[in-house]
Amino acid sequence: MVIVHENYSISSELLAVSLDSVSNDHFFAMVNFHQLLQLCKQQLLHILASVIFYTSIPLPYVNGLDFQKVAYFAPAMGLMIGAILGLLDATLNYLCVPVITRTVLVVITWIAITGGLHLDGAMDTADGLAVGDPQRRLQVMADSATGAFGAMAAVAILLLKTAALVDMPENRYLVLMAACGWGRWGQQVAICRYPYLKPTGKGAFHKEAIRSYADILPSWFLLLGLSILPWVVNPQNLLLSISMVLGGSAIALLVPAWFNYKLGGHTGDTYGAVVEWTEALFLCVMTFLGNG
Repeated sequence: MVIVHENYSISSELLAVSLDSVSNDHFFAMVNFHQLLQLCKQQLLHILASVIFYTSIPLPYVNGLDFQKVAYFAPAMGLMIGAILGLLDATLNYLCVPVITRTVLVVITWIAITGGLHLDGAMDTADGLAVGDPQRRLQVMADSATGAFGAMAAVAILLLKTAALVDMPENRYLVLMAACGWGRWGQQVAICRYPYLKPTGKGAFHKEAIRSYADILPSWFLLLGLSILPWVVNPQNLLLSISMVLGGSAIALLVPAWFNYKLGGHTGDTYGAVVEWTEALFLCVMTFLGNG
Protein backbone atom coordinates (compact mmCIF):
# COMPACT_ATOMS: atom_id res chain seq x y z
CA MET A 1 0.00 0.00 0.00
CA VAL A 2 2.86 2.32 0.77
CA ILE A 3 4.41 1.61 -2.62
CA VAL A 4 1.15 2.37 -4.38
CA HIS A 5 0.80 5.63 -2.47
CA GLU A 6 4.35 6.65 -3.35
CA ASN A 7 3.76 5.86 -7.04
CA TYR A 8 0.56 7.87 -6.97
CA SER A 9 2.44 10.84 -5.43
CA ILE A 10 5.16 10.64 -8.06
CA SER A 11 2.57 10.47 -10.85
CA SER A 12 0.77 13.49 -9.44
CA GLU A 13 4.00 15.47 -9.32
CA LEU A 14 4.87 14.50 -12.92
CA LEU A 15 1.38 15.50 -14.03
CA ALA A 16 1.72 18.86 -12.31
CA VAL A 17 5.11 19.45 -13.92
CA SER A 18 3.68 18.51 -17.34
CA LEU A 19 0.75 20.88 -16.90
CA ASP A 20 3.10 23.67 -15.86
CA SER A 21 5.25 22.96 -18.92
CA VAL A 22 2.24 23.03 -21.24
CA SER A 23 1.03 26.23 -19.61
CA ASN A 24 4.43 27.90 -20.04
CA ASP A 25 4.67 26.76 -23.67
CA HIS A 26 1.21 28.15 -24.31
CA PHE A 27 2.15 31.42 -22.65
CA PHE A 28 5.34 31.84 -24.68
CA ALA A 29 3.48 30.88 -27.87
CA MET A 30 0.91 33.58 -27.17
CA VAL A 31 3.68 36.14 -26.48
CA ASN A 32 5.48 35.25 -29.71
CA PHE A 33 2.23 35.43 -31.67
CA HIS A 34 1.49 38.84 -30.19
CA GLN A 35 4.98 40.05 -31.08
CA LEU A 36 4.54 38.72 -34.62
CA LEU A 37 1.25 40.58 -34.94
CA GLN A 38 2.87 43.79 -33.73
CA LEU A 39 5.73 43.36 -36.21
CA CYS A 40 3.30 42.75 -39.09
CA LYS A 41 1.27 45.77 -38.06
CA GLN A 42 4.40 47.94 -37.92
CA GLN A 43 5.58 46.79 -41.35
CA LEU A 44 2.11 47.37 -42.78
CA LEU A 45 2.13 50.93 -41.44
CA HIS A 46 5.58 51.51 -42.97
CA ILE A 47 4.30 50.26 -46.34
CA LEU A 48 1.22 52.46 -46.04
CA ALA A 49 3.44 55.46 -45.27
CA SER A 50 5.58 54.63 -48.32
CA VAL A 51 2.53 54.50 -50.59
CA ILE A 52 1.38 57.89 -49.29
CA PHE A 53 4.86 59.41 -49.63
CA TYR A 54 5.81 58.06 -53.07
CA THR A 55 2.44 58.09 -54.84
CA SER A 56 -0.69 60.17 -55.22
CA ILE A 57 -2.95 57.16 -54.65
CA PRO A 58 -5.82 58.35 -52.43
CA LEU A 59 -5.77 56.52 -49.11
CA PRO A 60 -7.69 57.09 -45.87
CA TYR A 61 -5.95 59.11 -43.19
CA VAL A 62 -4.09 57.05 -40.62
CA ASN A 63 -2.88 58.72 -37.46
CA GLY A 64 0.69 58.23 -36.29
CA LEU A 65 2.36 57.15 -39.53
CA ASP A 66 6.15 57.16 -39.45
CA PHE A 67 7.75 58.35 -42.71
CA GLN A 68 11.34 57.83 -41.55
CA LYS A 69 11.57 54.35 -43.11
CA VAL A 70 9.90 55.01 -46.47
CA ALA A 71 13.16 54.92 -48.46
CA TYR A 72 13.68 51.30 -47.39
CA PHE A 73 10.50 50.32 -49.26
CA ALA A 74 11.10 52.53 -52.32
CA PRO A 75 11.94 49.71 -54.80
CA ALA A 76 8.88 47.76 -53.66
CA MET A 77 6.79 50.88 -54.29
CA GLY A 78 8.38 51.04 -57.73
CA LEU A 79 7.30 47.49 -58.50
CA MET A 80 3.77 48.36 -57.40
CA ILE A 81 3.72 51.45 -59.64
CA GLY A 82 5.13 49.44 -62.54
CA ALA A 83 2.50 46.74 -62.04
CA ILE A 84 -0.29 49.35 -62.20
CA LEU A 85 1.21 50.83 -65.37
CA GLY A 86 1.62 47.36 -66.88
CA LEU A 87 -1.99 46.51 -66.11
CA LEU A 88 -3.12 49.75 -67.74
CA ASP A 89 -0.98 49.02 -70.79
CA ALA A 90 -2.36 45.49 -71.09
CA THR A 91 -5.93 46.74 -70.75
CA LEU A 92 -5.46 49.39 -73.44
CA ASN A 93 -3.83 46.81 -75.70
CA TYR A 94 -6.82 44.50 -75.19
CA LEU A 95 -9.08 47.38 -76.23
CA CYS A 96 -7.01 47.73 -79.43
CA VAL A 97 -5.71 51.22 -78.58
CA PRO A 98 -2.87 52.09 -81.02
CA VAL A 99 0.60 51.68 -79.57
CA ILE A 100 1.59 55.37 -79.66
CA THR A 101 -1.63 56.52 -78.00
CA ARG A 102 -1.39 53.68 -75.51
CA THR A 103 2.19 54.57 -74.61
CA VAL A 104 1.43 58.26 -74.16
CA LEU A 105 -1.45 57.38 -71.81
CA VAL A 106 0.86 55.10 -69.82
CA VAL A 107 3.54 57.79 -69.49
CA ILE A 108 0.97 60.42 -68.46
CA THR A 109 -0.40 58.01 -65.84
CA TRP A 110 3.19 57.40 -64.73
CA ILE A 111 3.52 61.10 -63.93
CA ALA A 112 0.10 61.28 -62.30
CA ILE A 113 0.54 58.25 -60.05
CA THR A 114 3.79 59.66 -58.61
CA GLY A 115 2.43 63.20 -58.42
CA GLY A 116 5.42 64.34 -60.48
CA LEU A 117 7.56 63.95 -57.35
CA HIS A 118 10.68 62.61 -59.05
CA LEU A 119 10.21 64.54 -62.29
CA ASP A 120 10.17 67.79 -60.31
CA GLY A 121 13.48 66.80 -58.72
CA ALA A 122 14.97 66.04 -62.14
CA MET A 123 13.90 69.47 -63.39
CA ASP A 124 15.35 71.29 -60.37
CA THR A 125 18.57 69.31 -60.68
CA ALA A 126 18.93 70.24 -64.35
CA ASP A 127 18.47 73.94 -63.51
CA GLY A 128 21.14 73.66 -60.83
CA LEU A 129 23.64 71.88 -63.04
CA ALA A 130 23.20 74.56 -65.71
CA VAL A 131 24.69 77.15 -63.35
CA GLY A 132 28.40 77.65 -63.92
CA ASP A 133 29.14 78.66 -60.32
CA PRO A 134 29.15 75.50 -58.14
CA GLN A 135 28.44 77.62 -55.06
CA ARG A 136 25.07 78.73 -56.46
CA ARG A 137 23.85 75.38 -57.71
CA LEU A 138 22.10 74.34 -54.50
CA GLN A 139 20.49 77.76 -54.25
CA VAL A 140 19.11 77.49 -57.79
CA MET A 141 17.89 73.94 -57.15
CA ALA A 142 15.99 75.14 -54.09
CA ASP A 143 14.12 77.73 -56.19
CA SER A 144 10.61 76.48 -56.96
CA ALA A 145 10.55 78.26 -60.33
CA THR A 146 11.39 76.01 -63.27
CA GLY A 147 14.02 77.28 -65.68
CA ALA A 148 14.68 76.49 -69.31
CA PHE A 149 17.09 73.64 -68.57
CA GLY A 150 14.63 72.05 -66.17
CA ALA A 151 11.92 72.13 -68.80
CA MET A 152 14.27 70.64 -71.40
CA ALA A 153 15.28 67.87 -69.00
CA ALA A 154 11.62 66.97 -68.40
CA VAL A 155 10.91 66.90 -72.14
CA ALA A 156 13.99 64.73 -72.74
CA ILE A 157 13.02 62.22 -70.04
CA LEU A 158 9.42 61.94 -71.23
CA LEU A 159 10.46 61.60 -74.87
CA LEU A 160 12.97 58.86 -74.02
CA LYS A 161 10.40 56.91 -72.03
CA THR A 162 7.73 57.28 -74.69
CA ALA A 163 9.99 56.42 -77.63
CA ALA A 164 11.53 53.43 -75.84
CA LEU A 165 8.13 51.98 -74.95
CA VAL A 166 6.75 52.52 -78.46
CA ASP A 167 9.70 50.59 -79.90
CA MET A 168 9.39 47.80 -77.31
CA PRO A 169 7.60 44.93 -79.07
CA GLU A 170 6.98 42.65 -76.08
CA ASN A 171 7.46 42.18 -72.31
CA ARG A 172 6.28 45.75 -71.71
CA TYR A 173 4.52 44.79 -68.47
CA LEU A 174 7.64 43.22 -67.00
CA VAL A 175 10.00 45.95 -68.21
CA LEU A 176 7.77 48.68 -66.77
CA MET A 177 7.93 47.01 -63.36
CA ALA A 178 11.69 46.56 -63.63
CA ALA A 179 12.26 50.17 -64.72
CA CYS A 180 10.33 51.55 -61.75
CA GLY A 181 12.07 49.15 -59.38
CA TRP A 182 15.62 49.79 -60.58
CA GLY A 183 14.99 53.54 -60.61
CA ARG A 184 14.20 53.51 -56.91
CA TRP A 185 17.05 51.13 -56.14
CA GLY A 186 19.32 53.74 -57.71
CA GLN A 187 17.84 56.21 -55.24
CA GLN A 188 18.76 53.85 -52.41
CA VAL A 189 22.32 53.67 -53.76
CA ALA A 190 22.53 57.47 -53.76
CA ILE A 191 21.27 57.62 -50.17
CA CYS A 192 23.64 54.90 -49.00
CA ARG A 193 26.88 55.79 -50.79
CA TYR A 194 26.99 59.57 -51.04
CA PRO A 195 26.77 62.49 -48.61
CA TYR A 196 23.68 64.64 -48.26
CA LEU A 197 24.57 68.21 -49.16
CA LYS A 198 22.16 70.02 -46.83
CA PRO A 199 21.90 69.92 -43.05
CA THR A 200 18.14 69.75 -43.49
CA GLY A 201 15.92 69.20 -46.49
CA LYS A 202 13.11 67.15 -47.95
CA GLY A 203 15.38 64.14 -48.44
CA ALA A 204 17.62 64.36 -45.38
CA PHE A 205 15.55 61.97 -43.28
CA HIS A 206 16.13 59.15 -45.80
CA LYS A 207 19.60 58.73 -44.32
CA GLU A 208 17.94 57.30 -41.21
CA ALA A 209 16.42 54.45 -43.22
CA ILE A 210 19.40 53.62 -45.45
CA ARG A 211 22.58 53.42 -43.39
CA SER A 212 24.63 50.68 -45.06
CA TYR A 213 24.73 48.27 -47.99
CA ALA A 214 22.85 45.75 -45.85
CA ASP A 215 19.81 48.04 -46.11
CA ILE A 216 19.76 48.00 -49.92
CA LEU A 217 20.64 44.35 -50.56
CA PRO A 218 17.11 43.01 -49.85
CA SER A 219 15.72 45.26 -52.57
CA TRP A 220 18.43 44.14 -55.00
CA PHE A 221 17.49 40.51 -54.41
CA LEU A 222 13.83 41.42 -54.91
CA LEU A 223 14.68 42.95 -58.29
CA LEU A 224 16.91 40.00 -59.08
CA GLY A 225 13.94 37.70 -58.53
CA LEU A 226 11.78 39.78 -60.85
CA SER A 227 14.51 39.88 -63.50
CA ILE A 228 15.09 36.12 -63.63
CA LEU A 229 11.36 35.38 -63.71
CA PRO A 230 11.21 35.44 -67.56
CA TRP A 231 14.01 32.86 -67.72
CA VAL A 232 12.30 30.63 -65.14
CA VAL A 233 9.07 30.72 -67.17
CA ASN A 234 10.82 30.29 -70.51
CA PRO A 235 14.51 29.30 -70.75
CA GLN A 236 14.72 31.10 -74.10
CA ASN A 237 14.45 34.41 -72.19
CA LEU A 238 17.87 33.96 -70.59
CA LEU A 239 19.34 36.95 -72.44
CA LEU A 240 16.42 39.14 -71.34
CA SER A 241 16.92 38.18 -67.70
CA ILE A 242 20.68 38.77 -67.82
CA SER A 243 20.13 42.13 -69.51
CA MET A 244 17.64 43.22 -66.87
CA VAL A 245 19.95 42.30 -63.98
CA LEU A 246 23.20 43.67 -65.44
CA GLY A 247 21.61 46.68 -67.16
CA GLY A 248 19.48 47.63 -64.17
CA SER A 249 22.33 47.25 -61.69
CA ALA A 250 24.83 49.16 -63.83
CA ILE A 251 22.52 52.10 -64.60
CA ALA A 252 21.33 52.31 -60.98
CA LEU A 253 24.96 52.51 -59.84
CA LEU A 254 26.27 54.87 -62.53
CA VAL A 255 23.50 57.51 -62.49
CA PRO A 256 23.86 58.46 -58.79
CA ALA A 257 27.66 58.31 -59.17
CA TRP A 258 27.46 60.86 -62.01
CA PHE A 259 25.34 63.29 -60.01
CA ASN A 260 27.73 62.90 -57.08
CA TYR A 261 30.63 63.69 -59.42
CA LYS A 262 28.92 66.87 -60.65
CA LEU A 263 27.66 68.12 -57.29
CA GLY A 264 29.83 66.47 -54.66
CA GLY A 265 26.84 64.75 -53.07
CA HIS A 266 23.09 64.51 -53.27
CA THR A 267 19.92 66.34 -52.25
CA GLY A 268 16.24 65.46 -52.31
CA ASP A 269 16.10 66.84 -55.86
CA THR A 270 18.90 64.62 -57.12
CA TYR A 271 17.25 61.60 -55.53
CA GLY A 272 14.30 62.30 -57.81
CA ALA A 273 16.59 62.88 -60.78
CA VAL A 274 18.26 59.51 -60.17
CA VAL A 275 14.88 57.78 -60.30
CA GLU A 276 13.80 59.49 -63.53
CA TRP A 277 17.04 59.10 -65.45
CA THR A 278 17.54 55.51 -64.33
CA GLU A 279 14.03 54.63 -65.49
CA ALA A 280 14.48 56.36 -68.86
CA LEU A 281 17.92 54.90 -69.56
CA PHE A 282 16.85 51.42 -68.49
CA LEU A 283 13.94 51.52 -70.92
CA CYS A 284 16.27 52.66 -73.71
CA VAL A 285 18.73 49.83 -73.00
CA MET A 286 15.99 47.20 -72.89
CA THR A 287 14.50 48.50 -76.15
CA PHE A 288 17.91 48.42 -77.84
CA LEU A 289 18.58 44.86 -76.67
CA GLY A 290 15.05 43.76 -77.54
CA ASN A 291 15.41 44.98 -81.11
CA GLY A 292 19.05 43.99 -81.49
